[in-house]
Amino acid sequence: MSDRPEMIERPSYPTALGASSPKSITLLGRDLAEDVMGKVGFGELAFWLAAQRRPTPGETRVFEAVLAALADHGFTPTAIVTRLTYLSAPDSIQGALAAGLLGGGSRFLGVTEDSGRFLHEVLAAHEGPLPADDAGWDALALETVRDRRRARRFIPGLGHHVHKEGDPRTPRLMEIAAEEGLFGPHLSLFAAIGRVHPQVLGKTLPLNGAGVCGAALADLGLPLELLRGFALLARTAGLIGQLAEELRRPVANEIFLSVDLNNRPVDPEPYTP
Repeated sequence: MSDRPEMIERPSYPTALGASSPKSITLLGRDLAEDVMGKVGFGELAFWLAAQRRPTPGETRVFEAVLAALADHGFTPTAIVTRLTYLSAPDSIQGALAAGLLGGGSRFLGVTEDSGRFLHEVLAAHEGPLPADDAGWDALALETVRDRRRARRFIPGLGHHVHKEGDPRTPRLMEIAAEEGLFGPHLSLFAAIGRVHPQVLGKTLPLNGAGVCGAALADLGLPLELLRGFALLARTAGLIGQLAEELRRPVANEIFLSVDLNNRPVDPEPYTP
C-alpha cells in the first residue's frame, strides 16, 4: 500500500467571463484592469458579455440607444413599486430595485422580448427569400396581421397607453439603425406592420418603443432569450434614478396615503371560478 496520498481530481468550470488569480483578473479574454477599465464603455461591455463578441461602433450605438429608450418612462408600475418598497424598507435598496425589476412582465418591459420573439418566429416560418422592398414587406406584414386577427391574438409592440399618436422613440431608433446599416429584417417587418395594420384592424395604433427595441435587438443578433434581460438592465438605471429622486423629492408616502386614506369597505364577494 502506497504512503502517498491519492490525487483528487478537481472539477473544472471553464468560463470566458470573469476569472481571478492572486495578481490579475481577466474578463472576456482581456486583462480587466489594463484592457477594459477606462477603455470599454458599459453599454459596449454589456453587449460583449451577452454576445461573446465585441460589438462594432455601430452596434454599440444602436444597443445604447435601446438602453436609453428603456431606462425610464415616468411613474410606471415598476417605478411606483420601487419607491413604495423603499418607503417600507429604506434599509434595503436592493429590495426596492428588485421589486421594480420583478414587475417587468408582459405589459411593461417584457414587450421587448415578446416583440423580438414574435417577429423572429414570423421570419423563421417564411418560405423562400425575404422581401427585397417595402411592397414585399407590406405583403408579409399584411398576412401576419390577418393571421393574428383570425387567431384573436394581439400583436406585441402595437399600441401604447399614452402615446396614442405615435411613440417618439420608435422613429428615432429606426433612424439610428438605418444610419448604422443595421436596419435588418426584424425592423423591416415591424415597420411594415405599422404601415398595414389599419387595413385589418380598422384603426391606427402606434408602434411602441418597447417593441421597436425588441426588433432592433433581434437585428443585432443578440439571444432572444435575453431580450427581456436587456430591458431590465436599462430599467435598473432608471430605477436608481427614481430612488435618487425619491430621496430629494419623496412622493411614495403620498401614493401610499392616497390609497390608505381613501379605501371604501365593501361586502366580500365569494370567488366563483
